[in-house]
Amino acid sequence: MPQKVKKISKMIGLPPGTPVHIGEQSTKPTKITILDYDQHNFQEKEIKNLEECFPYRDSPTVTWINVDGIHDVNLIQKIDEHFGIHPLVLEDIVNTAQRPKIEDFGENIYIVLKMLYFDPQGTEIISEQVSILLGHNYVISFQETEGFDVFNTIRERIRSNKGRVRKMGADYLAYCLLDCIVDYYFIILEKLDEKIEKLEEELVVKTKPEIPQAIHVLKRDMIFLLKQIWPLREVINNFQHMESRLIKKTTGVYVRNVYDHAAQVIDTIETFRDILFGMYHLYVSNLSNKLNEVMKVLTIIATIFIPLNFIASVYGMNFKYMPELEWRWGYYDILVVMCLIAITMLLYFRRQKWL
Repeated sequence: MPQKVKKISKMIGLPPGTPVHIGEQSTKPTKITILDYDQHNFQEKEIKNLEECFPYRDSPTVTWINVDGIHDVNLIQKIDEHFGIHPLVLEDIVNTAQRPKIEDFGENIYIVLKMLYFDPQGTEIISEQVSILLGHNYVISFQETEGFDVFNTIRERIRSNKGRVRKMGADYLAYCLLDCIVDYYFIILEKLDEKIEKLEEELVVKTKPEIPQAIHVLKRDMIFLLKQIWPLREVINNFQHMESRLIKKTTGVYVRNVYDHAAQVIDTIETFRDILFGMYHLYVSNLSNKLNEVMKVLTIIATIFIPLNFIASVYGMNFKYMPELEWRWGYYDILVVMCLIAITMLLYFRRQKWL
């Protein structure tokens, strides 16, 4: 199961704006890549020295600086100091337990949200925090670790000059990053839909004892997804209506489409949660019906044997003088009578539709 709550106890008592890394510790070096472009030119490189990215702050082209690995707090702090980032933003970037939000600091806009994907085995949902800093002509994205990255499609569009991204500004690039993360939520939902559909088929065919555990795991996944995605509608809505010189009106139209996608994702998650709730009740109902069928068979058998046991118990009494004991065919007559009683009761049960 994915970790639901990350420990933030080491931040207690520290002054506001103190950068403390909270999240998975890593020994890998932080990787910084730069994509600098306009409509006619494109440059991509991975920098080894942090100072190489400083000139891009005042570059007339659009620059996308992507940082993989936020465990190196000193390096992140140097980037933030050069680009004039508020200390509270620095604190939020290295704290991976942040709730999705958007804040306007005048010279830049800070957006934080969750990138979700399945582990290689396809069993566990991984949540990675992504921080996006939008400036006048630059976008800086901070990811927790180097590895899975949903932004590769955007990189390919920039490299091949497809779509509008090379013709638009930094605000459009920030929208593309936001849209790419939200669109990938649908891939998560498709895989969950397959799991729910398979589990539902198994539930209809046979009531297996491991089904409740599978339902419980999926219900926890839905709660986890809602926690990660629910605040996103507010973030996108604020991004759409934010009065900032960094966001052009033409970009707001595209952001509105992302808002619709986020609302659709949330509605789908809530639908899945209702389906799982109904599946659990169906499992309990099937289990109860199965138990009722067993009890019904046992009751019918017991009912049939009540008169038979009565006859057997009567002739099992140890009285010396019992008239039927001297009958030549008495034993067989009693067996015939007992069989007739059993058959009559079965026919009666069948007529009453109890069988």
